[in-house]
Amino acid sequence: MTDKIAKPFLKWAGGKTQLINDIKKALPKDILGNKFTYIEPFVGSGAILFWMLNNFPKLEKAVINDINEDLINTYKTIASRPTELISILEIFQNEFHALEGSEDNKKLYYYQKRELYNIRKEEQSGQAALFIFLNRTCFNGLYRVNNKNLYNVPMGGYKRPTICDKENILAVSNALQKVEILCGDFEQTLNYISENSLFYFDPPYKPLSETSSFNSYAKGDFNDSEQIRLKDFCSKLDTLNHTWILSNSDVKGKNVNDNFFDELYSDFTIQRVDARRSINANPEKRGSLKELLITNQTNNKEYVRAI
Repeated sequence: MTDKIAKPFLKWAGGKTQLINDIKKALPKDILGNKFTYIEPFVGSGAILFWMLNNFPKLEKAVINDINEDLINTYKTIASRPTELISILEIFQNEFHALEGSEDNKKLYYYQKRELYNIRKEEQSGQAALFIFLNRTCFNGLYRVNNKNLYNVPMGGYKRPTICDKENILAVSNALQKVEILCGDFEQTLNYISENSLFYFDPPYKPLSETSSFNSYAKGDFNDSEQIRLKDFCSKLDTLNHTWILSNSDVKGKNVNDNFFDELYSDFTIQRVDARRSINANPEKRGSLKELLITNQTNNKEYVRAI
């Protein structure tokens, strides 16, 4: 279909491209030499997924999961019906770009598409196209729904955003042919392990403050009890001898007395790595901060160097 390297097809708050070098260092040293299954239970925009697919020829199969049904529908549509999706996106792009210079008409178009998306009566490709359109034109690639599961992000200020990246959609579709796509609770991914499995977890982050919990990613919150359930799942994987790496917020950086993750993952290796905060209503509060990278790997001095 294409020789282009697949990259994330979404703009995504909290995307993990910036952590790739740190994640690379945390990988098991023998990953380049052995066949393995890659499993990502909170896939989001798939930055790590596509990096893994592009760089690890021994990756036999990948399994992705997310609780966000609209996101997973979009992955499935790209995998199975890319040309149909591209046709719809090209129409959206042409129509939206034709409104350049008329902010009122652009807003009207955006909010009409948002309303249509929230009705959720479109067939698979149409709903996926609406998902991508909103992602490419909304404020900062933010995905947020209210308690009725209605997407409520306002329009962004982009002049002529790329809504249809045909070459990348085809590349992603090609890459997804070796990927099992699931929708539901993260624990179901345990049913898809192989003898040699590598998990990467990027769950909804624990908020650094009450006001920083700016979005509900899906109906229901990923609260502290869910964070604890995830840790128990990681412990189970450890007893089964599967490698896992997990990202989360460094709450201790905000409050030195907050030992939530340090205590929760005390049996495992915790690293603090540099990251960037790109979404905040106050531009002065955007910038660098620390995030946690936690793993059950103990050979941290032996990094992957061959990529």
